[in-house]
Amino acid sequence: MRLEIVREVTDELVDAFNRLLPQHSRGARTVSHADLAAVVAAPSNTVLVARDDAGTSVGTTTLVVYPTASNVLARIEDVVVDAAARGRGIGAALTLAAIELARQAGAVQVELNSGDHRQAAIRLYTRLGFVKFPTNTFRYTLDQDRA
Repeated sequence: MRLEIVREVTDELVDAFNRLLPQHSRGARTVSHADLAAVVAAPSNTVLVARDDAGTSVGTTTLVVYPTASNVLARIEDVVVDAAARGRGIGAALTLAAIELARQAGAVQVELNSGDHRQAAIRLYTRLGFVKFPTNTFRYTLDQDRA
């Protein structure tokens, strides 16, 4: 397995995201080439992909690093490993690589979210040193006004 920073969006990568993201979230939308290119091009983002020995994309995550007035912060988004490749340390490798990139970017902390239904992921994040932080997370869905 090897990890790569995505610099160019290919049809294979778009296909991989459309295969992987629904394994992460039931509500995942279909990703177009333009969608993925916008994610890769965003200066705050670093998209990582894990490839098996045959070169097939078997996992991905996106690191988002952003400055605030008080600090540089980072978030890890959409850690997903293909069901057929789980249990091989790919999720850990992706997460640790994202943490290191955040450190190199000067971030003082890295956050991520995981639903309670993703118990294996929660165990992984805990094992890697993430601590569940007692906070209230509030979400405003922007299209809720259009209902």
